[in-house]
Amino acid sequence: MRLTRRRLLALTGVSAIGLLAQACAPAAPPAAPPAPPAAPPPPTAPAPPVAPPAAAAAPASSPIAASASPAAVASPAASPIAAASPTAAVAERPAISTAPRVAGKTLRILSWQAPNLLNPFLGGQADLLVARCCLEPLLSVDNSGLLEPVLAAEVPTQANGGLPDPKTVIYRLKPGLVWADGQPFTAEDVAFTFSFITDPTTAATTTAAYRGLERVDAVDALTVRLTFKEPTGGWYVPFVGGTGVVLPRHAFANYAGAAARTAPFNTKPFGTGPFMVDDFAPGDRATLVPNPRYRDAGKPAIGRIELKGGGDAVTAARAVLQTQEFDYAWNLQVEGPVLQSISQGSTGTVLTSTGAGVELLLLNQSDPNVEVAGERSAPSTRHPFLTDPVVRRAMTLAVDRPTMAQQLYGVTGDATANVLTTPTDLAWPGARLDVDVNAANVLLDGAGYTRGTDGIRVTPAGVRMKVLFATSVNSLRQKEQAIIKDGWQKLGIDTELKAIDANAYFATATNPDAVIRFQADVVMLTVPFTSPFPAALMKRFYGKDPTKDWAQQANSWASANIAKWADPAYDRAYDQVLIETDPTTARDLWRRLDELAVSSHVVVPLVDRRFVSARAAGVQGPAPRSFDVETWNIADWTLA
Repeated sequence: MRLTRRRLLALTGVSAIGLLAQACAPAAPPAAPPAPPAAPPPPTAPAPPVAPPAAAAAPASSPIAASASPAAVASPAASPIAAASPTAAVAERPAISTAPRVAGKTLRILSWQAPNLLNPFLGGQADLLVARCCLEPLLSVDNSGLLEPVLAAEVPTQANGGLPDPKTVIYRLKPGLVWADGQPFTAEDVAFTFSFITDPTTAATTTAAYRGLERVDAVDALTVRLTFKEPTGGWYVPFVGGTGVVLPRHAFANYAGAAARTAPFNTKPFGTGPFMVDDFAPGDRATLVPNPRYRDAGKPAIGRIELKGGGDAVTAARAVLQTQEFDYAWNLQVEGPVLQSISQGSTGTVLTSTGAGVELLLLNQSDPNVEVAGERSAPSTRHPFLTDPVVRRAMTLAVDRPTMAQQLYGVTGDATANVLTTPTDLAWPGARLDVDVNAANVLLDGAGYTRGTDGIRVTPAGVRMKVLFATSVNSLRQKEQAIIKDGWQKLGIDTELKAIDANAYFATATNPDAVIRFQADVVMLTVPFTSPFPAALMKRFYGKDPTKDWAQQANSWASANIAKWADPAYDRAYDQVLIETDPTTARDLWRRLDELAVSSHVVVPLVDRRFVSARAAGVQGPAPRSFDVETWNIADWTLA
C-alpha cells in the first residue's frame, strides 16, 4: 500500500491539509540544563508503538530481493491509534537497562559517501546515516503510512487531546529517558532544537520543515506544545523522521547561533538512541559504541559499529557481496546489470525498496563564470542562456531518460518526468518522457541560436553555448553524464563533464566544490523524500524572497533553492498549499507545483530511484523507509 495523505489523515484523525508558512523567528535562548538524575529509574516495559514494524522480510531465493514491500513493513492495525491510554502511557516509566550490555559483534558498514559533519541539521545524507544511530525524533513514519511514537509517549490525535485545534499539537513525552551522558531528556530539549534550527545564524540545512511553526513551548518536563502560524494538516512534519531528531540542549550551552558549527557535539554526537559516537575522522571513518543508558534492556545487540567512508558504490557492493570485508553497504547507486553480476553466487542480499528519491538535473539560473565580491553564481548575476525557457526545453528534449533507466538502472530505478513521485498521488499526471533531438534543434534555430563553424551554437548576443556539467564520482553517474552529453552535443551545446569526489560534492558550503554552492552550469544529484508532506522538497523551487530563498554567500548557502529560479505562480501555489485545509484541493496544488517545476525545465527529473543497499548473510533487521534514515531501527539489527 502506498503512503497517501488521506491515509495519514485517517490515522491521525486530522481533517486539515496544509503546512508551513514563512521563516519564523528563533525561540528564546534555553535556560541552564537541569541537573542529572540521582539514579536511573527502575526498568519497566515501555509504551508500545502505534504499529510496531514487522521483522525484515526473509531473503528471496534470488540475491536481489525486494526489501519488505510497504505493506510488509508494518501491518496496519484495525485502530492504528489504539495504543495504551494517554493516562497509562504517561504514568509508566520506560525501561532504562541496568543490566550489563552483552558484548555483541562488530558491524562493519561501508558508506562510499563518507560523513563529514555528524550534526543532522548541518550535514547531508551520509551524516544522517551515523547521526540517526544516536539521535531520535518524536515520531517515525513507516512505508505504509503509520505514525509510530519514538520519543513521544503516543501519537497525537484529537481523541487523546494531542490535536486540540488545527494550529496546535501537544506531544506527551516518554518519562524517565536520559541522554547518553546521564542528563534527563525533557521538553526543554525539544524547544531548544526548534530554536537551534530556526536561528538564521545557525544556517541549518533543514529549516524548511520548521518554517511554519510559530513557537515550541515546554509546558512541563514531559509536555511540549507546537504552535503553527496557520491551520495545518501537516503537523507531522517537524520532529518526525530523520530530519526531526531532537538535540541535547546542554551540549550547546556555549555554542549558540553561528558558534553552533564549532560545537564538539558535531563530531561526537550522543543522544537517547542505541549508540553514541566514540571516534570520528571527517571524510574517513566513524566508530560507534552502545549507549550505556539506552532504555531498552538487551539492546542494541551489536557491540560496535565501524563505518568506513570513501571509495565508490561498485567497490562497496563487492566488499559486502563478494569479498565480505564489510557487513553492510549503503546507497548503492550501481548500474543494474553490474549489480546483478556482483550478486550472482553471493550469500549476501541486495535490498531494494521504492521511494529513495529522484535523480535529477538542475540548470543554474545564475552565472557561475562571473564572480561578485568573491562569490560565483551570485544571485545578482543571470545565466547568459539557461535563463531562456526555449533553451531549457530543448535541452530537456535531448535527454534520453528511458534509455538511461533501462540500460543503467534496471531494477534499481524507473525513468520519470516528475519531481513528486512519492507519495504517488501527488505527481502531475501530464508529465511526459519525450525524447526528440530534431524538435529540440528546431526550437533553438527558431529562437536565433545559430551554429558556428565548429558546430557549437552562439546566443543572439554572441555568447558561445558551453556548459560545465558536474556531479559526484560514481561510475553510474558518469555513464548518465555521457548519455546526456551526447544529446546536448547534438544540439550544438558544448558540454564539459566534471566528476567531483562525493566527499567534496556533498560537503558543507565551506568546500567550493559542494553542490550547494552550484559553481557549474548544470548539476546532477538525487533529491530524497523526507516527509509525506513534501513542503521541504518543493521549497527547492520557491523564490518569493531571493535574499532568503536563494542559496548564496549571504545566508551561508543554507537555503534550498540552489538553482536560483523564481516563478510568481509557483510561489503563490506553494503559499496556498501550506495552509490548505481541503485534502482534494491540497492534492491538486501539489500536482500543480510539480507541473510548474517540471514545465520550467529548470529541473529535469531523470530516474525515480529505489533504495539499494547490500547486507551480508548474517545481518538481519535493515528495513529502508522513505521518510526516515536507513538506520532508524539500528537497535534491532543483529549479526549472526
